[in-house]
Amino acid sequence: MGSAYRPPRWLRNPHVQSVLSSMPLRRAAGLRELRRLGAQTTEHIITVEDGVRLQGFHTRLPGREAPTQGLVLLLHGWEGSSESSYMRHTAAQLLARGFEVFRLNFRDHGDTHHLNEGLFHSCRLGEVVQAAAEVSRRFPARPMLAAGYSLGGNFALRLALAAPGAGIPLVHAAAVCPAIDPSAVMRTLESGQPFYHWYFMKKWRRSLSIKRALFPQQHDFDDSILAKDMRSLTHWLVERHTTMGGVEEYFDGYAVAGDRLAGLQVPVSVLAAADDPVIPVEGFPRLALPAHSILEIADFGGHCGFLEGAHLRGYAERWVADRLAAAAAPARDTIAVSA
Repeated sequence: MGSAYRPPRWLRNPHVQSVLSSMPLRRAAGLRELRRLGAQTTEHIITVEDGVRLQGFHTRLPGREAPTQGLVLLLHGWEGSSESSYMRHTAAQLLARGFEVFRLNFRDHGDTHHLNEGLFHSCRLGEVVQAAAEVSRRFPARPMLAAGYSLGGNFALRLALAAPGAGIPLVHAAAVCPAIDPSAVMRTLESGQPFYHWYFMKKWRRSLSIKRALFPQQHDFDDSILAKDMRSLTHWLVERHTTMGGVEEYFDGYAVAGDRLAGLQVPVSVLAAADDPVIPVEGFPRLALPAHSILEIADFGGHCGFLEGAHLRGYAERWVADRLAAAAAPARDTIAVSA
């Protein structure tokens, strides 16, 4: 359960880790690394049930028409996107190891608000599962794996649970700082450092404002709604845009804490930080994971940080690539034999 991650002393503050990891400087460094590798990216619009459209980006290195490793579906966190720093850096790590990467934007994330009238919420797992199935059909005959950060880590774990029943040939999923207990996350954001509540609310309010401007007939709420705090705005979302009975039912609808993952058929790897200021660590030791899955808890790392030095390269991105490369090898051999 321990971790090999040991940052220098100046990077052992969780707030330094959390803030530095999402700085524009680090995001730009991820883009430079992708360009250095010569990454070739193609946009895809995936249509699933009820006409829902999701955007994604398939990236590979030139000259690798026949992949040697597999395809990795990457899932970002709440109010992140396919271009978040950890998405770019993880994609670069995976490409360097011979993988292809598909970075999926959730509904209303990135520049995709115009694609659907309905609002994003975290219980919209079905459309993500259907998108994953379509990605596997578009890029067959190779191992398929998944990884996600924060809320994306939560989706990756739920995707691993759903994959066998959905006919998705997923062989492994990795999750970094996943939101396993949404109710506990809300309480932490309400009682912890105010900066994180402000940061997420600023981005959520901007997203809702964009949606209102695009679909004024569907979304006619006024600025008094946007002025609500996180719990109150979540209550409004659940009441107006879901069939659930309240906030706690909504949180329970996407929780994966306790024994929710005990029935996993697809192996998973989970990386958490004991000092995460957003995702409380207390729930991780109580996760009931099957024997084929692993949990690693680092003493440091903040929220999706795990930075290793002034170069701002991250342990988490390398950890994801290492875990998925180890999982892909036997699956790749099986595919080669069957071919």
